[in-house]
Amino acid sequence: MANPYHEANRKSWNAATERHQSHRPDLVELMKKGHNNIYAEDMALLGDIKGRSLVHLQCNNGLDTLSIANHLGADVTGVDISDYAVEVAKNLSESAEIPAKFVRSDIFDWFDSTEERYDVVYTSYGAINWISDVERWGKGIAHVLKPGGKFVMVEFHPASNMLELDFRVAYDYMGGKPEETGGVGDYVGNDYEGAFVNPNPAYEFSYALSDIYNALVDGGLTITHFKEYPYINGWQPWPNMRHIGDGRYLQPEGIPNIAMMFSFAAVKKL
Repeated sequence: MANPYHEANRKSWNAATERHQSHRPDLVELMKKGHNNIYAEDMALLGDIKGRSLVHLQCNNGLDTLSIANHLGADVTGVDISDYAVEVAKNLSESAEIPAKFVRSDIFDWFDSTEERYDVVYTSYGAINWISDVERWGKGIAHVLKPGGKFVMVEFHPASNMLELDFRVAYDYMGGKPEETGGVGDYVGNDYEGAFVNPNPAYEFSYALSDIYNALVDGGLTITHFKEYPYINGWQPWPNMRHIGDGRYLQPEGIPNIAMMFSFAAVKKL
């Protein structure tokens, strides 16, 4: 039986991804010219993975997945729930001539059905908040990793995710209960005024760092790295954020310094 929250999110992401792609008409040309959509923090944590098998969970339109293949030389697979996103990813892979495999699936269904095992599992930026069961997520990651395999995660910080545009605390920090939203927004266009109205509601889940940490450890992984960052990569969740170079943004002037991203790395025991 399909997860009702994930199924609602699939529909919402289909509508949002179509909107997002309207801002990205030149992706094929960018990739052909060698564009790398992976940030330095992620590159450093992934390390030397040339020739290794890597699965990118919740890969969206495949831009990051294909960047990993092109610049780090990994044998990549991307998994995403959105039909539209996976279609875009497959077309981008073919048109840019970057080999990759993309699978359209609910992540839990994929964990349960795949027979593949990977050297690296990677997830990043706005993914964990769409997962309805963080403990099942942690177990699934460990399940699809080879012994000695590595998990890498770079994400938006749950502390900053608590805040609305006016910096009012509006959302839970922890607990993982479903929160209905008006649908996935047009974050690619930084639609602060809400010009894009998604016809499909979506459900997000708030997890504390401890929720995520314990899910990974209880799933069978050993944490090897943890870090928090005072800036955010590639997204401006609030107007008037300060660009500090390399796609990094700080809070608007006068806003207290808070953690904006975090990263984990972990390994599966031999």
